[in-house]
Amino acid sequence: MTKDLFGKALLDYHSGNYTEDLITSTNISDEDALPLPYLFRDFSEMPKLEQKALQLCIGRILDVGCGAGSHSLYLQENGFIVKAIDISQGAIEVCKKRSITHAEVLDVLNETKSFDTILLLMNGTGIFQTLNQVSKYLNHLKSLLKPNGQILIDSSDIKYMYEDDDGGFWIDTNANYYGELDYFLSYKGEKDTPMKWLYLDFNTLYTACVSVGLQCELILEGEHYHYLARITV
Repeated sequence: MTKDLFGKALLDYHSGNYTEDLITSTNISDEDALPLPYLFRDFSEMPKLEQKALQLCIGRILDVGCGAGSHSLYLQENGFIVKAIDISQGAIEVCKKRSITHAEVLDVLNETKSFDTILLLMNGTGIFQTLNQVSKYLNHLKSLLKPNGQILIDSSDIKYMYEDDDGGFWIDTNANYYGELDYFLSYKGEKDTPMKWLYLDFNTLYTACVSVGLQCELILEGEHYHYLARITV
């Protein structure tokens, strides 16, 4: 059971108790700070890839893994009806404190309503956790789309993290897909339960979409092998 340190950190920041950042790491990377102010950024501070995704939004929107609600807040302020969901109770409390009208603690697999746009940003493929669950999530997301609806999702191809000094790649072909990571989070000296987190290269996402009857289009490529994709029926 998670301690929801992510939610605690967001609540601390929003209530003016910002003293330190979240610390993240994975099984293939060292500890790194995740600055809390970054999670409360406004549109002008967002990467071009996120700005593009928000500009492409249409109709009724579902913001999956909304965090502090920065994307939802921008969309709501621009006249959209947005439902913000996250499995972090603290995150949803912050969303409500930031006046996001529709915010709910909910796993996307338990969502039942229909939307014109489903938004999964800040490595949206992460919630799939492992490669063998991608089809299950895509099928469910597909079931939530209204006619002519779209899924806007981003991720990164992290193959570069396995590159050696000679330009070769050290990837164990007998191991799981290289984008499947164990993700660790700590805050103020406390460690949360490790979780699975998936980075998906575009070609693998494209193939997974086709296998469940979805179309997948590359919209934008950002720095560090980061990309935005648009998925439609």
